[in-house]
Amino acid sequence: MTTDIYAKDCPSRQVLDRIGDTWSVLIVILLAGGPERYTTLQRKIDGISPKMLTQTLRALERDGLITRTVYAVVPPRVDYALTPLGESLLALVEALEKWAANHMGDVLAARASYDALRLTLASGT
Repeated sequence: MTTDIYAKDCPSRQVLDRIGDTWSVLIVILLAGGPERYTTLQRKIDGISPKMLTQTLRALERDGLITRTVYAVVPPRVDYALTPLGESLLALVEALEKWAANHMGDVLAARASYDALRLTLASGT
């Protein structure tokens, strides 16, 4: 199958959307350390709603990037872990994480410069 990521109906665009999603990246990075429970993921990812965490986990599972293991205990226990396909993403998402950490100062400076210029242009001075 040939792919053209610029074509609106190309399935690879859906994959890029999934792996480029903020929550997906954070979940994959957290699962790099081994299986985690839902509550642990929710506690570690500040700002994610339960609904968004559930949706993202389901989507990652559907795409074959994570597994969901349910243990028949009381209370029920569910673990999430990377699949081999998910593990193949680690180098990419870890590189993104490192790039963001290393260049955040540059991005913040660029934003401040951009905003200051826009403010100056808007005020006419």
